[in-house]
Amino acid sequence: MPHWTAERRAAFDALADEFLANYGKGRTLLAVDGIDGAGKRPFADALAERLGRGGHAVFRASVDRFHRPRAERYARGVDSAEGYYYDSFDYELFRRVLIEPFRLGGSAGFVTAAFDVERDVPIEMQWQTGPQDATLVVDGAFLNRPELRGLWNYSIWLEADADAAWARLLELDGPAGQSPRYPGGQKLYLAEANPRARATAIVDNSDPELPVRVFADSC
Repeated sequence: MPHWTAERRAAFDALADEFLANYGKGRTLLAVDGIDGAGKRPFADALAERLGRGGHAVFRASVDRFHRPRAERYARGVDSAEGYYYDSFDYELFRRVLIEPFRLGGSAGFVTAAFDVERDVPIEMQWQTGPQDATLVVDGAFLNRPELRGLWNYSIWLEADADAAWARLLELDGPAGQSPRYPGGQKLYLAEANPRARATAIVDNSDPELPVRVFADSC
């Protein structure tokens, strides 16, 4: 469970209230995108909790549960930036078993996880349904790339200072997280998709105990 201080709760509640005021009816999708090491998954978990605090139905998924098999991900080499950006995730499956049926609503079943990246094997799909008014919160890298760009009702871009992001990657992935594969793939993404400019909200998550909304200069 997330740890809540009054300040942290207020920051998440402001985002949740803004989202629900605009997208509280029907099936809606919210993306938590951001740089590697920005803390996307715990941020999405916390936001989902606050979105559901009044009884609104919220489902959670991560694009990390839609990886391609290791042989495909590393076909260009273990340090390949192109391999990270272009080959990591099975977007066709992601859309077919999760995004499209979730958006349909009704009795359509959807799947929130399809691949175990640690074991490098598919997961037996667990189909579920939800009420007509429900939100799917998805976290992960590259969520505003061209193949996914039109999916989201609301997109959050997480930033963090370099030291904080580096420390998180080292904690999560150890030395493997320091491969040039990851910053190189991020550079490709930033150049191709400009995700910061496409975000509905930008949040500095350098201190995960006190995320700060950032307002981009529109001049």
